[in-house]
Amino acid sequence: MADFYQNGIITNLHNLTNRHLADLENDLVKFNKQRPLGLLLPSLFSELEGDALPNIVKHLKTVPYLSEIVIGLDRADKDQYIHALKFFSDLPQRHRVIWNDGPRLQALNAELAELGLAPKELGKGCNVWYCMGYTLASGKAESIALHDCDIVTYNSELLARLIYPVANPMFNYEFCKGYYARVANGKLNGRVNRLLVTPLIRALQMVVGKNDYLEYMDSFRYCLAGEFSFRRDVLNDIRIPSDWGLEIGVLSEMHRNYSNNHLCQVDIADAYDHKHQDLSLDDQQAGLSKMSIDIAKALFRKLAAQGEVFTPEMFRSIKASYYRTALDFVEAYRNDAIMNGLTVDVHQEEETVEMFTKNIMDAGQIFLENPMEVPFIPSWNRVQSAMPDVLDRLYQAVEEDNKEFSS
Repeated sequence: MADFYQNGIITNLHNLTNRHLADLENDLVKFNKQRPLGLLLPSLFSELEGDALPNIVKHLKTVPYLSEIVIGLDRADKDQYIHALKFFSDLPQRHRVIWNDGPRLQALNAELAELGLAPKELGKGCNVWYCMGYTLASGKAESIALHDCDIVTYNSELLARLIYPVANPMFNYEFCKGYYARVANGKLNGRVNRLLVTPLIRALQMVVGKNDYLEYMDSFRYCLAGEFSFRRDVLNDIRIPSDWGLEIGVLSEMHRNYSNNHLCQVDIADAYDHKHQDLSLDDQQAGLSKMSIDIAKALFRKLAAQGEVFTPEMFRSIKASYYRTALDFVEAYRNDAIMNGLTVDVHQEEETVEMFTKNIMDAGQIFLENPMEVPFIPSWNRVQSAMPDVLDRLYQAVEEDNKEFSS
């Protein structure tokens, strides 16, 4: 059970009573009449063949309050796209599958690339960006949730709790971040959040000093959760990062665009598990190693945008502060795990911290050598300014794909 403590400057919405799912859904059905609700599902085709996504679809078929579901499909050829249309066809809600690799979307993407407005890197960020664009174009949903498609512990309560804060007309939240305990199969997971993000933020606070952004980031219980919800007007101005810094980048954008009283976080699951990334100790271009570099760069970029001046000496101080803080966290989590009957491999934990320590320095070096790096995909407001009919064309391309290949 969660506590009821309000830590930091972001409102926590706890799970204090295990309120029955039917009660939550009754509320959401009423909210949907006043403020239509939607869901975005960024997916790889390979996830259709796994165990998690079929279970997610099974639960979504029973959800009574969604007006629209938008599925972004990556890495799929024509036959796989047709298979995906059949796979999702049992959903009773209005739903569309965006074939990101199809000729219609690729042609539109090529035009945007000529204007310098297309995503420069394929991946979840690009997928989410097109899902958001279609949601703006369709106009079918006012409050929208987004979650990953590899959640093996998924149930309908997760979605209900995730979307509730932005769905309730009595609340003024524009954005809500989900959080949960990363515990599964007797193990304590969530290494990047536990051993990189929180210790790095604390280290930056020691080196940089008092900073509103760092206090804001430190208020989130799970910065790297892939589950969040938002009002539709958020989609116009937000810039989506195209690398592994997606979750950090989204939080940074919300800090830039909205006051803290319009943001919240909600407890959405007692236990959560999904596909695990390899540590990739020997490859900085893969797995958790690449993720850690992208996350560190995202934090450095945000602080630099606020006027912080980074130097090689400063990065050495950050590295040293991080390393000591992270090792303290290893001990704290080991003790927490033991008391709860969970297992933690302390050797592997410290090995992970050592890799993150090196990657923080490398991220700092990359940042200093590439000060003009722009990893963000442009906002949809900017894209529409350059191509006024882009949303209409995106909508038409998706509709034509779904119509042509679903028959």
